[in-house]
Amino acid sequence: MGPLSRETWAQRLGAFRASPSAFMAGPEGEDLGGDLLNDLRSEKLSEQTKVSLLALSLEYPAQLWPDAPAAEAAATSLLDTLVLLPPRPSALRRPLLLAATTVLVAGGALGPTSGASLRLLPLLLGLAMGRDLGRGFGPSSEQRPLQATAYECLRELESCKPGLLGGCLGLLRGLLGQEGPVGPVQPLSLLLAQALRNALVIQARAGASLQDLLTVKASLTAGGPWNWTLTAEGGTHLQPQAPSWPAAEKEECGLSALKPSPEEARELRAAVAQLLDTSYLLTPVAQAQLLWLLGWALRGLRGQPPVLFKPQLVRLLGTAQLTLLHAVLALKAAFGEALFTAQDEALLLRRLTVAAQHPALPLPTHLFYLHCLLNFPENCPLGPAGEEATPLLLEPQLCRGLLPSLLHDPMALLARLHLLCLLCAEDGEEEGRGQGQSPQRYLEELLASLQQRAALSGGPRALATLCFQASYLVARCLAGQPTVLTPLTHGLAQLYRARPALAPHFVDFLDRVGPELGEPLRVVLQQEVVSRPGGDEALRWHLQMLARVADKDAQSATLSFLQAAAAHCTDWGLQQALLRACRALLLAGVRGGLADLLQALARQLEDPDGRDHARLYYILLGHLSGPKLAVALGPSLATPALASSLVAENQGFAAALMVQEAPAPIRLSVGPYRAEGPTPVLQLQVEVLEPVYSLELRFRVEGQLCAPLEAVHIPCLCPGRPAQPLLLPLQPRRPAPTQLDIRALYTKPTGLTCYAHLPPLPVRFADLFLPFPQPPEGAGLGFFEELWDSCLPKGTESRLWCPLGPWGLEALVSCHLEPFVVVAQPPTSYHVAIRLPPHSRLLLRLEAAQEDGVPVVLRTDDWTVLPLVGDYLRGLAAAV
Repeated sequence: MGPLSRETWAQRLGAFRASPSAFMAGPEGEDLGGDLLNDLRSEKLSEQTKVSLLALSLEYPAQLWPDAPAAEAAATSLLDTLVLLPPRPSALRRPLLLAATTVLVAGGALGPTSGASLRLLPLLLGLAMGRDLGRGFGPSSEQRPLQATAYECLRELESCKPGLLGGCLGLLRGLLGQEGPVGPVQPLSLLLAQALRNALVIQARAGASLQDLLTVKASLTAGGPWNWTLTAEGGTHLQPQAPSWPAAEKEECGLSALKPSPEEARELRAAVAQLLDTSYLLTPVAQAQLLWLLGWALRGLRGQPPVLFKPQLVRLLGTAQLTLLHAVLALKAAFGEALFTAQDEALLLRRLTVAAQHPALPLPTHLFYLHCLLNFPENCPLGPAGEEATPLLLEPQLCRGLLPSLLHDPMALLARLHLLCLLCAEDGEEEGRGQGQSPQRYLEELLASLQQRAALSGGPRALATLCFQASYLVARCLAGQPTVLTPLTHGLAQLYRARPALAPHFVDFLDRVGPELGEPLRVVLQQEVVSRPGGDEALRWHLQMLARVADKDAQSATLSFLQAAAAHCTDWGLQQALLRACRALLLAGVRGGLADLLQALARQLEDPDGRDHARLYYILLGHLSGPKLAVALGPSLATPALASSLVAENQGFAAALMVQEAPAPIRLSVGPYRAEGPTPVLQLQVEVLEPVYSLELRFRVEGQLCAPLEAVHIPCLCPGRPAQPLLLPLQPRRPAPTQLDIRALYTKPTGLTCYAHLPPLPVRFADLFLPFPQPPEGAGLGFFEELWDSCLPKGTESRLWCPLGPWGLEALVSCHLEPFVVVAQPPTSYHVAIRLPPHSRLLLRLEAAQEDGVPVVLRTDDWTVLPLVGDYLRGLAAAV
């Protein structure tokens, strides 16, 4: 088959990019790689099309040539194409070099036995040295870009095969320091730094010396300078940068085991100094990477003082580039006082502090400066408990402008709060002197303000989340400061008193904080709950909280609260919450009045499941001791197994009576909408994959756009047996689409009670449409005109174009709008009146229909529905 045209290649590339795996599995996928390599030599395709083909090989080499033999053959073909290019300037040489390198690396074909590798490596090194490789490599004007590309390819190979260029270090140093025309400095410097760093780390791991690697000149003869032995010793891929400062502290590269001779140490210092002297010619990102590579490579190396970095440090302490500032801080973390004097540290800290206070900083930059301050070595949390702490360099006066405020973005507020906690850890002396408002006092006022905002009834959940995030941060940073934790405990108790609906947040908070705050907060919250009347509106939240905080403390008050609450637990959910609180008391070892409470619950609860649970707890309480009772109610791998058949039996019995979470064998879908009745009604179709008994579906409307929905109960459902549609009445508070969050509670044929979350169901805008009462015969036009005039002047009028598609206006109306038509003059004119609950209306005039669409004039007394109406009408043609 001859070469494909540009249009054909455009179609194939588009289909491949849409789904590479599906395309490669199809009939055309097998030949894609071969066709691409063949058509790169075709003279019928333009260079632009060929560059697109090479771009595909750079992005998807593993899909086009998935194994080493295929990658070897592809790289050989790419190198042949490169050699056969005419001597005129061409845009293909650099992509071909990159493609050959990428294919060899991605296909796993790079190695000493690969013919393509032995061709590519001398070619790249020759281009890097600026040698004349023949007319096939273009005119002299193209040599410098080719040289830069060769450096990039060599650096990629060195990254994937660490130690490969270990024998080229002397050559690369010579290229960087040669007189006369110098090649691209940036890629050469990064290549040399990468190769030097890898060679040092690998030789240190192997316990070997540098073996004159820094002075031996490379040769392109006798197999070249490629150090495949060093590559094998390198093993896994080496990270070019330290992942983080704390991780770098723990991850010693073993460089202290490397013992260079005096001559090798002198050459190493000369190589590092040479790279640092040329670093000012690099871009900020490249300079930062160079400092990372050299800094973490020389960290811990004997005989290499970090004073080599001092000139760069002096130059970069005042930089405005974030990447360079980050590299300076990395050097600070790597070398510490060996490189930074006290004046340097003070200057750098003041630089970070002042920069973080700039009012025009973007949020990411502001967070970066705060992160650097928080991770500044002298500002980190200061040693294990009981040890003397190193004094902070960050003084309150220096960072007064970095105190958090409620006006800040949540992320910035938390970062500033973390900084404030570090100041509070050293606040004792300043507070004693009484110099202005102390950081601790400011912290207490800020937490009180956050708690007041979170306590607002109906307030956004984000405010409550921010309050608990800030409280957790304070509890983690100041766990040993009771003067801070005591007011925080009382403030959180007041927050729960004002807004019990935050009980899930409190439960999660108690699970995460340490005992320094968790234990006093648990006691205070238990007292707060049991002091409430049993019939409180927030009874559900009180019971959920009590199930987490209940203990032997205040037994009589807790039992009195539960006895009073039992009379108000009328539905299944409240009864289960009450029983969970009783279970928590059982686990805590409460016995006295709990037996009477459980016996009463076993008689008076309406739900049989609740009565069974109460009876089970009563039996367990009367027959098992404390350790066995804990195993029966909460089996855990940490609890020692007891040699008792009763315990094992009770474990299975308790598990059988508990509600289990399981994948739902239930499928819900929305059936056709029927526009009738006083309120919108959804028809739900229910399908099951296995028999289901006592099914209860609970619905929650997102966004509070509808009134709460009643649960739906179905006695029995079987697969293959058609079920009646479920009618779910809606009471919209606003005419807007929403979706239903659905939970199912059901019993399996095995007797287990399970619950599951079902996929949400959408409630479309059209599902809310209701018709007006039908006017008397012949009065339709007058009725519509009266409605039309009543919409103004309080309402609004709009015009839009409704596409019809191939079916025409009559088919569109009969399919979607027929229940709402008041006046009809088919097939070109219809007047439509729609009620939008709770109190809105929508009137449409569809007149003068044309072949491709119809102009629509609409009026409504609720302008907020205009975007919804426009989207609905424009989508009618596609839905016919």
